[in-house]
Amino acid sequence: MDFEKIVDYSVDQAVKLLAIDSPSGYTRAAAEYIMEVCRSLGLKPELTTKGGVLVCLNPDAPEENGLLLEAHGDTLGGMVAEIMGNGRLRLTALGGMNPNNGEAENVRIVTRSGKVYTGTCQLRNASIHVNGEYNSTKRSWDAVEVVIDEEVHSKADVEKLGIMTGDIVCFDPRTVVTESGYIKSRFLDDKLSVAILLGLAKQMQEGTVKAQRRVWVHVTVFEEVGHGGSASVPAGVTEAISVDMGCVGSGLECDECKVSICAKDSGGPYHYDVVSDLIDAARRGGADFAVDIYPHYGSDVEATLRAGYDLRHGLIGPGVYASHGYERSHRKGVANTLKLLDAYLTK
Repeated sequence: MDFEKIVDYSVDQAVKLLAIDSPSGYTRAAAEYIMEVCRSLGLKPELTTKGGVLVCLNPDAPEENGLLLEAHGDTLGGMVAEIMGNGRLRLTALGGMNPNNGEAENVRIVTRSGKVYTGTCQLRNASIHVNGEYNSTKRSWDAVEVVIDEEVHSKADVEKLGIMTGDIVCFDPRTVVTESGYIKSRFLDDKLSVAILLGLAKQMQEGTVKAQRRVWVHVTVFEEVGHGGSASVPAGVTEAISVDMGCVGSGLECDECKVSICAKDSGGPYHYDVVSDLIDAARRGGADFAVDIYPHYGSDVEATLRAGYDLRHGLIGPGVYASHGYERSHRKGVANTLKLLDAYLTK
């Protein structure tokens, strides 16, 4: 399969993953899908105790000096914190879900019985013709509510539906791929990079990328709440790289068409030699890249280090604009991330 078809494959896998709801704590369906794709490629994935997916891409390679690539399949979302007396739902955030971005979005409420109801996250008293303080109201999770698409007018009405405190609330990703190559969706962080690693797995299975050492992929499922990468490091691994979203914004060089190499984020600097090797690989592989510092960011691999693992570490990813909102990337960002990974694995 030629390179552009691998990019197509990765974008297609991203679209399919984005269609599977998976806020932190509710990731089983996404993990099962990733397992199914890995098996279709001839791999032998394992489901970790925490619910992530761990798979070796080349088990015949020597165990020592292994590389672990970490991406996360969990996303932002919400949880029912209270069923209010008027039949509306107060939410608490899962991860960094922001009420400013969640307002006016369609949602799915997943009950413990498995029944799913739809609704909309709205400002309380959302009719602007009625609410004179609509514009001045500070958005918070206490200022917005979920309006359920059922005839409910009381807490008892809602409870009769089987909805209860602790139920998961999934926000509609609104995924669009434009003819010009842009990929727009909630939760590109980090399903786009999971899809990129599936593309890499396909390349390695087809023999178009031949790694010089054993390569593992860990798709974690609690990254958005801080402990996704804190376990499940295989024996022999000496280096771990988070493949997550690359930041795009004021003061940064990256854009949606590039691959970003992070030199430092809020957790401190990444391993100097790993960052240098990633830069060399990007140049060698012809990847359009930027090296940036992320002011408000933490990654899976930092959770791995804080758990006590003795590893070199790095962070890369396709450029993603409007992080934790309605995000945007580009198929060129996918391509450049694959080019960097391909060159890094064959160094």
